[in-house]
Amino acid sequence: MTTEIKLPFDKEYVSSFSKEMGEPEWLTTLRLEALEMADTLPLPKPDKTKIDKWNFTQFDKHIVKSTDFASLNDLPEDVKALVAVDAGEQNLYIQRNNRPSILSVSQELKEKGVIFVDIFTAAREHGDLLQKYFMKDGVKVDENKLTALHAALLNGGVFLYVPKNVELTSPVQAVFLHDEVEANMFNHVLVVAEDNSSVTYVENYISTVEASDGIFNIVTEVLAGTNARVQYGAVDTLAKGTTTYVNRRGVARRDARIEWALGLMNDGNTISENTTNLIGDGSVGDTKTVVVGRGEQTQNFTTKVVHFGKNSEGHILKHGVMKDKASSIFNGIGKIEHGATKSNAQQESRVLMLSEGARGDANPILLIDEDDVMAGHAASVGRVDPLQLYYIMSRGISKTEAERLIIHGFLAPVVNELPIEGVKNQLREVIERKVK
Repeated sequence: MTTEIKLPFDKEYVSSFSKEMGEPEWLTTLRLEALEMADTLPLPKPDKTKIDKWNFTQFDKHIVKSTDFASLNDLPEDVKALVAVDAGEQNLYIQRNNRPSILSVSQELKEKGVIFVDIFTAAREHGDLLQKYFMKDGVKVDENKLTALHAALLNGGVFLYVPKNVELTSPVQAVFLHDEVEANMFNHVLVVAEDNSSVTYVENYISTVEASDGIFNIVTEVLAGTNARVQYGAVDTLAKGTTTYVNRRGVARRDARIEWALGLMNDGNTISENTTNLIGDGSVGDTKTVVVGRGEQTQNFTTKVVHFGKNSEGHILKHGVMKDKASSIFNGIGKIEHGATKSNAQQESRVLMLSEGARGDANPILLIDEDDVMAGHAASVGRVDPLQLYYIMSRGISKTEAERLIIHGFLAPVVNELPIEGVKNQLREVIERKVK
């Protein structure tokens, strides 16, 4: 049974917007077809979380036309802390609400044929290449109401393309700033690493205002060709009052490796899906996720690694801290398909609760359809270990400081994986602020 929800924008609007942005015909057609699908497709059904009353579709403004930042020195202080303001050449994209504001691409990327542009420029100037990958092998338009709505109302994002045999030594960074109350984001990030290439990409979603009913619909596709390596880091810090749907998906071909390091720190209700499909033999998916929930927010995090290729390896590590009356579901799924012999699916989910009213559920799931494999899981939900606390306090440290050290140590396995120092420090500061 589908959920009947009246969509805020019609075909005429979508068609007119697409033409205004100078998009190729194929993208206009895709948008219109997706809008039709969004009318009838059901909402996603996250396990143990009811979202039928969450607002994913009702909003007044599709585009907020913010002014550009003249330079990095004009950025808000919270954003300056994330980027190297005084650095020379760097690979950096900053989007202010729905507007591409700053783009810096190093000479190294230009000489190696790397494409790093906002999604609208990609559609206009690299349309054939974008069409080849956009919502084809990763996230599909017709998966549910929210993926269809995303394709129809796409209003921001980036395209990063790394050609064959190109190994990038410097990270590529994107910052998506939400600083106007009426802004809503339907952001698409597409990272393509061709055969034998490597790239590190890091992004931040950051709010400097609190929306009353903001909507964020974020889709990421990471496509790693044969023997390619992608390191993908993200820190999401969207404000209270925003309802967020995040769907990050990777596809790894033969001997490819996709590594995720995700800091999910939103203060509003959130559904997050992170799936890595290990298509090729010898492929690897490694996902590390850290979460802090507070207030009365409800969150659902599903991390899934699906093994199709032989000798593929999937690792899931999720650590979460819950306080106040926050509620979070942590689903970890390792799925080994028939024929994926010699595969290895491992996962660990641990939740630390700081308050009596907080709730965290860790649900490890193994779905095995092959005999000659390895698989294992570990899960725990509990409070701060009193023996660990006593040991630290016995060294002359206060209880408050001891709890703080335990929490940071508990979350460190993910925090330490982020490849940009400014982003890593930001995540530590967010954690510090949220667990006080």
